[in-house]
Amino acid sequence: MAEKKKEAPEKEMTLRIYEVGFHVSPSVKEEDVEKVVAEVRALIEKAGSSFIAEGAPAHTKLSYPISVRHGEKYTEYDRAFFGWIKFETTTEVSAHIDAALKAHPSIIRHLVFKTVREDTRAKLKVTMREVRRTDTIRSAPKKTEEAAETPVSEADLDKALETLTAE
Repeated sequence: MAEKKKEAPEKEMTLRIYEVGFHVSPSVKEEDVEKVVAEVRALIEKAGSSFIAEGAPAHTKLSYPISVRHGEKYTEYDRAFFGWIKFETTTEVSAHIDAALKAHPSIIRHLVFKTVREDTRAKLKVTMREVRRTDTIRSAPKKTEEAAETPVSEADLDKALETLTAE
């Protein structure tokens, strides 16, 4: 009886969309930040990935301090240059890119995650707050043509003011 040989399933080389967000150390001079970003781009290109979009790094205050170990001591950062790159690649290559960014000396924190090709940046929404008032707003009585035409005497005005102030 002949045995059928089971063939090892081939790894599927499915391309997926990934985005990497990264913080470049504030100790890097502002004019040298683009060199660090070029190194990240080169790393992604060498891995055979294709670019989709990119956000230029901007100097920003961090929400909380980040401690990074340099040799035997820790350095705490409260500011950094934040940038991002969106690219298309396979799962294995994205893991390689993640490991390479972890070893990069100028990147203090990064995150590689799966996303979609479309632009997903949050749009600014203006939310209106509803205010409820307890008192009602009354409209002024409408003037009729007859009331506008008849003149009011000074005596009538004085009498009306006295009744208003007496209450």
